[in-house]
Parts: sequence; C-alpha cells; structure tokens
Amino acid sequence: MLEIAIKGSKKYWLWIVLLLAVMGAGGLAYVDQFLNGLQITGMSRDVSWGFYIANFTFLVGVAAGGVMVVIPYYLHDYERFHRITILGEFLAVACLIMCLLFIVVDLGQPIRMLNVLLYPTPHSMLFYDMIVLNGYLFLNILVGWKVLEAERNQVEPVWWTKPLVLISIPFAIGIHTVTAYLYCGLPGRGFWLTAILAPRFLASAFAAGPAFLIILCYIIRKFTKFDPGWEAMQTLSKIVCYAIIANLFFFACECFVVYYSGIPSHLAHTQYLLFGLHGHNMMVPWMWSALILMGVGAIFLVIPKLRNNKALLPVTCAMVFFGAWIDKALGMIAGGFVPSPLHHVREYAPTLQEGIIALGVYGAGFFVLTILYKLATTVKEEVRG
Repeated sequence: MLEIAIKGSKKYWLWIVLLLAVMGAGGLAYVDQFLNGLQITGMSRDVSWGFYIANFTFLVGVAAGGVMVVIPYYLHDYERFHRITILGEFLAVACLIMCLLFIVVDLGQPIRMLNVLLYPTPHSMLFYDMIVLNGYLFLNILVGWKVLEAERNQVEPVWWTKPLVLISIPFAIGIHTVTAYLYCGLPGRGFWLTAILAPRFLASAFAAGPAFLIILCYIIRKFTKFDPGWEAMQTLSKIVCYAIIANLFFFACECFVVYYSGIPSHLAHTQYLLFGLHGHNMMVPWMWSALILMGVGAIFLVIPKLRNNKALLPVTCAMVFFGAWIDKALGMIAGGFVPSPLHHVREYAPTLQEGIIALGVYGAGFFVLTILYKLATTVKEEVRG
C-alpha cells in the first residue's frame, strides 16, 4: 500500500516539502546540540527536565487517547466508530514516534538509550516505560496495517488482530500511568507527589487525544473525499466533554488539598503557577490561560446546542487541546521544578534552539501521520467506490 503515499495533489506535495524543511531545520539544530551538549538549552542543575520532556509527557497522553476509539468499536461493537478507528490507531503511532524522538533529543548522548536494554532494572519506572511505549507502538502499527490491508482486499482481518487489540487497551492505559509514576515516584518534588496524578494524566489524555482526532477529522473532510462521519465526531465530543470536566475536577482537588492543608513544600509550587512566588510569575498567564481554555471548552461541550454546532466544535476542541497542553506540558514541568527542594526559585524558559528541535520532532511526527492518513483515506475511498 505504500505506493499510495507517492501519489497526491500539488497541495499534498507542498505540505510534504514543508514538513521536510521543518525536519531539516530541527536536524541542523540538533547537530549543534549533539556537538556542544545540553548547554544550548534553557535547562540547568535546578531544572533538569525541560521542553522536550514536557512535550513527551503531553504526547503520551494524545497517543493514549486513541483507546477511546478502540474500546467502543472493538469491545462494544459501536459501528459508528468503524470509519475512524484506524485514524485513532495511526494517530497513536505518530504520537509515539514523537515521544521516542523527544526522549532521544533530551539525552546528552543518545547511545545511552541502550542502557535500558543492556542493564535492565525492573525496579525502575523507566524500564517499564520503555516496555509500554515500544509495545504500544508495535501493536498499533501491526493491527492498524493488517486491518487496513484486509479492508482494502475486502476480507476479514486475520484472527489474531482481535487479541492484539485487546492487549493494546491495557498498554494504552499503561503508557500514561507509567509516565505519571515517573513523576509521582520522586518524593523530593511536592507538586508531583500525589496519588491522583495518574488519574489526572488519564483524564487529560482522554480529553486531548479525542479532541485532536476531531480536528483531524475536519481536516480530512476538507482535503479528501473521505467522510469520517458526523455521528462519530459527536460521540467523540461527548467523551472529550466528560474527560475535560474530570481533569478540571482533579485539578480543583489538588488545589483544595494544597491550600487547605497549607503544607509549605506543596503550597509553593501551586502558588508559583497560579499567583507567582517571590516576584517570579512567568507561568501565571500561561496557567490561567489554560484554565480558561479548558473551562470555556467544557462549558461549550456540555451545552448540546453548542456541541452540535459544526462550525464551533473544532474551535472548542482546539481550546481543550491547547489548554491541556499548557497544563500538562508547561505547567507540569515548571510546577514540579520551581521552587527547587532547597527552595530556590529558578525559572525555566526554552531557548530558540530547543524550540527549533522540538518543531523538527513535530515535523517528523506530522510527516508520519500524513503518510499514514494518506494510506487510510485513499484505501477507504477505494473500498467505498
């Protein structure tokens, strides 16, 4: 089916060239980082995780959100998701590739990745993170490809695809749960030291992932002849609605515990994010923007008349998506590292080169996503024709 990827309109090839240019710029910036080290980034002794890990954390959630399409279709025979299940699986593939690339660029020496395999440490969360990330990536590639191939040949998928789909469901939940454990397993960071972090991560994942999938469905409807189906998008919007409300509720629970208990080591982090600390308030406008975006998005999704508005729905999903990105990417990193365990306030901001490298990773992810979606939509158009 790969021959489909080399056939496309002028707009398709312009988009491919643009992505290749972004990837090239990111690659050149990474060469500089590889030669000169992480000193080109804004990270420091006090802030050892930065923009790379922030995006990794968020994209793991977007990948996990694809399970919200898989579960209704494969476990409950929800036929309306038949057209978009493959889109959710391929979105997970692209996001997981970006996740792995962000881990690569975050390492000073990428060869150190092999230490996880050469010196396995089962008591470390990183060991299990490696297993679930690569396992979920492999499962989605294999299942998505075989199901799409069977659809093109108009035959039933091979029998072993269904068991692999069932295995992929706990893997989807596991990739974000283990990522949350990487954070809340660090007792020296009060902001992350909470048992509700994993449920909060999953709630934001089940909001951001389907929200982005709805936006992609709109793009597919505009630039291809394939229609993912309005009923499926409506069902996804309800999932986004409940998930983002749960995420906001969990955040409110965190704020209650922090401010009611008044424990200084926990209070300082939330205070820094929402109101600033000792004159340092770089994150305050970002966090309030995130809360407003998620809150307004939740209101729009709760009201049926607004949720059913075809012109407003993609805007609402974009609000939820970017609000979740600020909250879980920027806020999670900044809130955990500022202030330090020694109560020093050292704010972090990514450098220009960090941003270019991150754009290069996103370019690679969208390149993979474009190719996979080109295959999926073309095959479905052929079968329908």
